[in-house]
Amino acid sequence: MADRILIVDFGSQVTQLIARRVREAGVYCEIHPFQKVDAADLKAFGPKGIILSGGPASVVEGEAPSAHPAIFTARVPVLGICYGEQTMAAQLGGTVEAGHHREFGRAEIEIRRDNPLFAGVWSQGDRKPVWMSHGDRVTKLPPGFEVIATSENAPFAGVADEARGFYGVQFHPEVMHTPDGAKLLRNFARGICGADGDWTMGAFKQRAIEQVRAQVGTGKVICGLSGGVDSSVVAVLLHEAIGEQLQCVFVDHGLLRMGEADQVVVLFRDHYTLPLVHRDASDLFIGALAGVTDPETKRKTIGKLFIDVFEEEARKIGGAGFLAQGTLYPDVIESVSFTGGPSVTIKSHHNVGGLPARMNMKLVEPLRELFKDEVRVLGRELGLPADMVGRHPFPGPGLAIRIPGDITREKLDLLRKVDAVYLDEIRKSGLYDEIWQAFAVLLPVRTVGVMGDGRTYDQACALRAVTSTDGMTADYYPFPHEFLGRVATRIINEVRGVNRVTYDITSKPPGTIEWE
Repeated sequence: MADRILIVDFGSQVTQLIARRVREAGVYCEIHPFQKVDAADLKAFGPKGIILSGGPASVVEGEAPSAHPAIFTARVPVLGICYGEQTMAAQLGGTVEAGHHREFGRAEIEIRRDNPLFAGVWSQGDRKPVWMSHGDRVTKLPPGFEVIATSENAPFAGVADEARGFYGVQFHPEVMHTPDGAKLLRNFARGICGADGDWTMGAFKQRAIEQVRAQVGTGKVICGLSGGVDSSVVAVLLHEAIGEQLQCVFVDHGLLRMGEADQVVVLFRDHYTLPLVHRDASDLFIGALAGVTDPETKRKTIGKLFIDVFEEEARKIGGAGFLAQGTLYPDVIESVSFTGGPSVTIKSHHNVGGLPARMNMKLVEPLRELFKDEVRVLGRELGLPADMVGRHPFPGPGLAIRIPGDITREKLDLLRKVDAVYLDEIRKSGLYDEIWQAFAVLLPVRTVGVMGDGRTYDQACALRAVTSTDGMTADYYPFPHEFLGRVATRIINEVRGVNRVTYDITSKPPGTIEWE
């Protein structure tokens, strides 16, 4: 098994970024909530080193979370980040106080002494930009610690007990606003902890194939194939692992983009020769959506029907003991969250959730250790086409949530044509890979226009394009006006029934990426 780092999560909004940076250094890591980490967990996990994340709590509060004492007796290096530094200092005999000047945002630290955490990156006397986000601060160091960096408002911005391999930083090295932060995390994982940098996607692929074979044995696996990146990578990986024991089911709900169903069938049935059931259920879905205008009702209707149709096709296949899903690591992390409490439901998400219990099947989730960008790397490792691996996210409910109001075949056809023109222009301009997600929305309004000296009264549409790293926050993409003008002209000229084009410049938050 590859060397690995354990990240103890105290609830920071950017804990996932720590894991991303460590993996970028070629070292495998996992995030565990602080309350789940005890001596037995440490022994079972066998980390080469431990990172304590930041968090929203205050060490000086009575109910503040703390690191399990076994972490500091495990005889492996420990790095505390922000709250992680504070709880480490407090637990090892130092002092943390509130009420001092807070630091939020960019700050400058001065390097007070050379040490392994800064090796080859920062030297004594350097002044470097970092990102701070703290109210409390360490005011007295535990025995054995020395100051290695300071800032104007944090006299212990960096501390170290090199003899025990304990390090703490008040700033956040995991965020891009600390320019050299990734190098510091690499120094900790590879240099201080001595972890081998052998976390490669090629190695992961082979290990995942072996694990699938061991789990499934001679059983049959059903995989719900949507044509999206996650399910496509799962399908190809499983086919390489178990061949004809895999049966893919593609449910076409009639809410896909232009030519998408054909592309899925040709790629997976003809090119990869995967066993594939293609169920055209468009009449069923579109019929059930007739007259439905509430976004949540749309999502729930589509989700329920998908489960019903998928379950029906699975029964026809018969004898399958396993269900494959494209669960990713962020989903796993959220399921064992820092707080353990429910999140507010902004909108329901379409998935095959609930199927395993109803169908008495065991889950196969070969991507559950990966982040989204790592899934794309694995897709390339498996030989998936670049246009498939690099596809923008597409919602399970499809075009139904891009047509506010009721759904009809006529509206779906209009939206498909608009969307095709828009994405074609984005690709021709070489912008597709710069954008997280781009799509068109058919608005529930008609507007007056003039075409060929005649009056028109047709549909209006909105175009949406955003940049993001994880879909949790997003900014609109700043297209040049010339591009938007060119797209609008093409849409109005080529799509009969649309006479007005708008561009959505709402960020997330306050908006969501999708309109419904």
